[in-house]
Amino acid sequence: MPLAFRFSRILNPRFNPSTNLGLALASSFSASSRPEPPELPGARGGGGGFPATIREGRAEIFADDSNSVFYNKAQVNNRDLSIAVLRSFISRRREEHDIQLRRGSHAELPPKHHAEELGHIRGSSEDKALSEEISYRAPKVLEALAASGLRAIRYALEVDGIGEVIAVDNNEVAIEACKKNIHHNGSVASSKVVPHLADARVYMLTHPKEFDVVDLDPYGSPAAFLDSAVQCIADGGILMCSATDMAVLAGGNAEVCFSKYGSYPLKGKHCHEMALRILLACIESHAIRHKRYIVPIISVHMDFYIRDKRNIALPNFSPLVPQECAECGHNFVMGGPIWSDPMHDKEWAASILSSIQAMSCAYSAYAKISAIMTSVSEELPKAPLFVSLHNLCAILKCTNPTIATFQSAIRNAGYQISGSHVDPLALKTDAPMSVIWDIMRCWVKIHAVKYRPGNHPGTRILSQEPKLQIVILGPVWAFRWIY
Repeated sequence: MPLAFRFSRILNPRFNPSTNLGLALASSFSASSRPEPPELPGARGGGGGFPATIREGRAEIFADDSNSVFYNKAQVNNRDLSIAVLRSFISRRREEHDIQLRRGSHAELPPKHHAEELGHIRGSSEDKALSEEISYRAPKVLEALAASGLRAIRYALEVDGIGEVIAVDNNEVAIEACKKNIHHNGSVASSKVVPHLADARVYMLTHPKEFDVVDLDPYGSPAAFLDSAVQCIADGGILMCSATDMAVLAGGNAEVCFSKYGSYPLKGKHCHEMALRILLACIESHAIRHKRYIVPIISVHMDFYIRDKRNIALPNFSPLVPQECAECGHNFVMGGPIWSDPMHDKEWAASILSSIQAMSCAYSAYAKISAIMTSVSEELPKAPLFVSLHNLCAILKCTNPTIATFQSAIRNAGYQISGSHVDPLALKTDAPMSVIWDIMRCWVKIHAVKYRPGNHPGTRILSQEPKLQIVILGPVWAFRWIY
């Protein structure tokens, strides 16, 4: 099942992005029921006249044999990761609130004057309003496309400190099923999850800046919901967005991708990361229309499969670049625009990974999401897209160096390199392609290939002498520039 996750923090550019904004007075809620051992998602038989149920995490919903209410079993990875991000968000929100309090006017008063000052505040209606503004409130959550309500129920049961969870769907059957599932999961779910029959787009547009967390997980593209979503998130809030139309985002249909996301995808090993960056660029374009901007927290791709062979018409415009590549002599292929800044926040990634590892028994998909978050936390942040070592060698028709050898060569040449969660064979680096091809030219000098006449890209690349020469010292590659 194609999955792509986006977690983007929406901020108002008038404020300091390091501060959590838009707080108001409310009570903090936490799940009071005792945690139950998690079970793998699956259906339980409805013996003895009882309806069959599906268990995921601490939530249990009724199975819909008619399939009139959508349930996607494969999205357990998505939901587990969303819960981990929410836990980290609430923890950071509390920390930021405490910092705000310490920076307040009371922090500078001597301890003996605190009681008098607080008494004065309580006696003034104006100061009472100020006191309410800096009081912590539990985050309000919107699940814009609720279906069975499983995600909203899991948030209410599994995320301590969460506030009201609004579950919206425009399908009457889905809302009725959602109500039954909420009631089935006890008093905690019933006190926090509120179902609404409404069009998600209209509901978000009529509740501007009301929600601290908005979760978009549509069946297919989220493009139709993005403009209203970025308007209903409070300053300092978080948008969690999933896209399952990866066949479009990864280059299966460039025209449809442009019509939905305003960007042309390019096929290749990097297509999954490019899909993430296209979606980020699209979210950013909607945010800036409303004088807001995004700060990506985590951008993850999981479980993508595509079989699609088509001749795609390319756009008839081009950026200001040479017509031909200086390395291979062939024409450039244009795609984009894409998000070129970092896709992840390193501190957030480390925090979410620590949270997942500390509560490993709480996640059905622990092995999957912990592996992905480990890879995400190790990615080079300022290196858009990546190269594939196998593709480089396929172009030159040479034997493959090991990934460790290639990484050593890049580092000894003075550049950074890492893997990618998108592809186990991916190499993200800040080295320019000229350096990468020079390393491959030096490799071919040691491991010769058969000469091929003609205008083949590999022939053109190898016909140039490398400016970067290698000195091999055992397993270490040392380099010097030749001018």
